[in-house]
Amino acid sequence: MERDIFEQDAGSDGALDNRPPRRFKRTLKLGALCAALLVVGFGAGLTFGQANASGSSVFSNIPLIGDGLDSTPDQSLDFGDFWKVYNVLNTRFVQTHASTTPSTSQTKMWGAIEGLVASYGDPYTTFFPPEQAKDFETDISGNSNFEGVGMEIGENADGVLTVIAPLKGTPAERAGILAGDQILAINGTSTEGMSTDQAVSLIHGPKGSVVTLSVLRAGKTSQVKVTRDTIQIPTIDNSYNAKTGIYTITLYEFTGTSADLFTKALADFRSSGSKKLIIDLRGNPGGYLDAAVSMASHFLPSGSAIVTEDYKGKQDNVVHKSTGSGGIPSGTQVAILIDQGSASASEIFAGAMQDDHKATLIGTRSFGKGSVQQLIDIGDAALKVTVARWLTPNGRSISDGGLTPDIKVDRTGDQVTSGQDPQMDRAVQFLTTGK
Repeated sequence: MERDIFEQDAGSDGALDNRPPRRFKRTLKLGALCAALLVVGFGAGLTFGQANASGSSVFSNIPLIGDGLDSTPDQSLDFGDFWKVYNVLNTRFVQTHASTTPSTSQTKMWGAIEGLVASYGDPYTTFFPPEQAKDFETDISGNSNFEGVGMEIGENADGVLTVIAPLKGTPAERAGILAGDQILAINGTSTEGMSTDQAVSLIHGPKGSVVTLSVLRAGKTSQVKVTRDTIQIPTIDNSYNAKTGIYTITLYEFTGTSADLFTKALADFRSSGSKKLIIDLRGNPGGYLDAAVSMASHFLPSGSAIVTEDYKGKQDNVVHKSTGSGGIPSGTQVAILIDQGSASASEIFAGAMQDDHKATLIGTRSFGKGSVQQLIDIGDAALKVTVARWLTPNGRSISDGGLTPDIKVDRTGDQVTSGQDPQMDRAVQFLTTGK
């Protein structure tokens, strides 16, 4: 979420933009950060951006369009088969089991629209009937605390529902959920053919209740019970190791406060006298686009491209550029840790740093959440539709397989459980030896 961002998706969730009335991308909550979707109330992949004067989140890059939409029929289409099926169902269908959702003319129309949207095969393009639209609006309301399990999910390249990242200190992390885990079933319901939004609605639930996930990891399936709780999203940790002379900033999400906290951490970095910096973005599902741009601006010259919203000719591209805020000591070496849980705004920041040769990426390939969504009102319903993709300064599409690290280092689930961290060790080695 740019969620998505959150994803501010980011990302946004969403994509994770400050052009009225497009205010919010969080590659997670409507990607982020994230998004991909945060199962704490975030919708991944829509862009988030900034907060209003009262501090609440507002939309950016998610124009809420409703009135004036073109409803002209496409006269080139033959709907004969559609009406044949519709009439057969109306005249011959016999209900043989209890249904909690009685069919009406309106629900039939919503179902037809859902099928049309699903035919595009994009996990981030989703139709929300009125009740689901209301839930989604609540999800992206901008609250900092949520009740849920605390992880972001999305579809991998094979269309399988996959954990992008569990958030630090959440029920999902405590239950042993890892980035890359594939979710095969939720409370016994298969996720095959299920959208991320549908999965989120099943995983959601009140504090204290339990959700059982069938998880596939390294070829083995296990049942993981997660007790839902109030999710307080962590933001940043920073520390200095006098023995190695390395300063480390760990960022868990690109929130509305991340940019300021990162700036303060950089001030501490300068005060330490160190010129060796590790930025840990592993398991960071994204968030506010603004935060990613602000952070990259400390490293990239003023006017340098950080990320481009590519609309493929359907409207003018939007290029987000560095403000050149600086503050980084001359000669500073930077290593950025990424993994499959690094998505949306994390990929925007890391991709810009890699393309401009300001940092060396270490770890494993990132998730690849690089699309921008708009949320469009359709009466009381809503359509979330992918309208653009994120491109790094060198023109790489983040959605095309994510970012490839300069130095590839794996970290197994057993190593995570035992506290071993070969990726961090390799970053320390790189910064101390130069290779």
